[in-house]
Amino acid sequence: MDDISDSAARTARDLRVVFSRLRRRIREVAREEDNRVLSPSQESALTLVGKHGAATASALAAAEGVRPQSMATTLAALDQHGLIRRAPDPDDGRRQLVTLTEAGRARVEGNRQVREEWLARAFQDRYSEEERQTVLEALTLLERLSQP
Repeated sequence: MDDISDSAARTARDLRVVFSRLRRRIREVAREEDNRVLSPSQESALTLVGKHGAATASALAAAEGVRPQSMATTLAALDQHGLIRRAPDPDDGRRQLVTLTEAGRARVEGNRQVREEWLARAFQDRYSEEERQTVLEALTLLERLSQP
């Protein structure tokens, strides 16, 4: 890291810390709104199924970077809560496809809406218009980090 400036190193460190805290806070907000407490891994898997639609347990495990056995446990819990359903894969009857139930879809959408509303309200209440514009400009710059 000899060729990395102090400001670049500090920015990277501080940004990672702030994003971690913000991510944790946003998750807390969604959990406060739902009486069925799910673990972070269950929330993540549920959200993943919501984003990508029908998927096999092994595909979900690969996407989450976990062992298939761990994903099986996570999916069993989601199934017990009535948030997912499993059906035979039409291309391979030995596998099952996981999809959201209506309750699962409502939870994913409700969580998304609660998170967005909380964040919008926080920006409205805690920042001036000028500060919100500064954040928007910073986000434009940060977007470059997400590009290959």
